Amino acid sequence: MRQRLPIVLAALWWGSLSTLGFMVVPMLFAVLPTPAIAGGMAAKLFTAQTWLSMACTVLLLLIFRSKQALTQVESAPVATIFIAFGFFAAVLVEFAVSPHIVARENLKLWHGVGTGLYLLQWLAAGATLWKVSTPRA
Repeated sequence: MRQRLPIVLAALWWGSLSTLGFMVVPMLFAVLPTPAIAGGMAAKLFTAQTWLSMACTVLLLLIFRSKQALTQVESAPVATIFIAFGFFAAVLVEFAVSPHIVARENLKLWHGVGTGLYLLQWLAAGATLWKVSTPRA
């Protein structure tokens, strides 16, 4: 089980990003009565997602940094780059972009930046999952 922990964490990270960004939030805007209500709920869900992403990435970084047998993933150095990038993308969305969206400042610009960073985080999580789940040669 210990050797599979990186795969579980990467799958949780990528799967939660996928579910929230590509299914849950679009459904909120399709089902809830007003975009304002959907946007408020989406903001809360994205905040929860950020904390989940940060937890998964920090745990993955700690695992790859440790000297135990748990780090016997050949692609750990490459995956670490994706993990760090995903962590910083999540932090930027939550603490630099989201306040502008919530304040409704230049909504089109900040929503576009947030969407782009979320997509980049999703790609980083997917690349991490791919790297840590690749069988050893």
